[in-house]
Order: sequence, then C-alpha cells, then structure tokens
Amino acid sequence: MNIFADMSDPATRTQDEFGVRVSARLEEGARQLPHGISERLRAARMRAVAQRRVVEVQFAPALSGAQVGGGQGQGHQPGFWTRASALLPLAALLLGLVGIGALQDQERAFELAEVDAEILTSELPPTAFTDPGFLQFLKKEPQE
Repeated sequence: MNIFADMSDPATRTQDEFGVRVSARLEEGARQLPHGISERLRAARMRAVAQRRVVEVQFAPALSGAQVGGGQGQGHQPGFWTRASALLPLAALLLGLVGIGALQDQERAFELAEVDAEILTSELPPTAFTDPGFLQFLKKEPQE
C-alpha cells in the first residue's frame, strides 16, 4: 500500500490494480508449491519487508529565502554583488555571441571584397560571368 499515492491520479490507480493482479497470480502459484518451499518464500518475504528502508525526501532551501549557516543565526537576503555575479556568466555568453557574429560578418565582407576585386581586375569583362557559355570557357584549358 502506498500511503503517499494520489488515488485520483489514473496512472496510480492503474499501477495499484496491476500490483493487485500480480499479487493474486503469485498467491495462486504459491498454493501449488510444496510446504517447505512456500515456508522459505514466506520467511524471505518477511526479511525483505523488515529490511525495506523508507526514504525521506528532503528539499534543499532555495538560495533567495534560505538562512545562511544551516539555520544558525540570522538569515539575510543576498546583496547586489551576489545577484550581479549570478548574471555575470549570462552577460559573458551574450558578449561572446555578439563578438563572434561581428567577426563572421567582417570575414564575409572581406571575402566578398576579394571576389569583387578579382572579378574587376580579371581579363574578362564582368558581363562574361553572366554569359551561358562562360562555363565552357572555364572548362577549356588556358592557352599560353
């Protein structure tokens, strides 16, 4: 029996019903066993139930409302610097992302400028790059 279960929860009811059915099936099978084996099983069940540990759940107090020092003395609210230091990693992350974005934009601009400079200083006029036969020209080996 689970004393902490919420019986209005359908999942809990389904689990409890399943447990009852499994228990009934095990009891039915245990009746068919010889007396010596069933007594050993009963003794093992009793030992298992006696050794079962009950786990108590303890929640840690939140930092904002917790008393410092494990409840000894007076608690205090975190100061400005404590709150500011909690936001420091977020600020560093945002600055890093902005910096990376700016560097990538700058690199793209330099690459485009380099391509534009090569197009404008090449032997071909810029209209040649839009010509459908330009691909054939590129495939042809340069003659020198």
